[in-house]
Amino acid sequence: MQSRMMVLMRPGEEGQLAAFASELWHDAYDSLIGGEQVDYMMRTIQSEEAIRRQIERENYIYFFLFFEGARAGYCALKPEKERLFLSKLYLSEKFRGRGLGQRALGEVADCARRLGLKSVYLTVNKGNARAIRAYEKFGFARADSAVTDIGGGFVMDDYIYEYVLPR
Repeated sequence: MQSRMMVLMRPGEEGQLAAFASELWHDAYDSLIGGEQVDYMMRTIQSEEAIRRQIERENYIYFFLFFEGARAGYCALKPEKERLFLSKLYLSEKFRGRGLGQRALGEVADCARRLGLKSVYLTVNKGNARAIRAYEKFGFARADSAVTDIGGGFVMDDYIYEYVLPR
């Protein structure tokens, strides 16, 4: 599952990823859901310990995304029975608008094909218009919506999108 853009995160890099994720999440979400919820989510979903647990016990696979040798973002995938869950896909602001998101989505779809899965699905905040446009441009279609209580008095209010792999 390795490529020139997506590089499998190595054991021991969880702390680096957690720090990078905090920067990217605050940039992406502070204006949508507020810094307090982002801080809560970083502690519970993207801390070094949470990332390690997801990899060791929950079958997640994390990748760093690179562009011209620079760390541009990251993604997390979770293979399921018939689908691949694209749990996370984040790009640093300075790398947006260069087609990297579309390229990363192509590599995610290739991963799903190699695993023999039928589709890729994801959740996206209903207010994240930029991400929704990118997913729809690639060919994802809105399949559902969900409001999920994540604890701490916070919820995630998301659309669920799915990309059915062409046969």
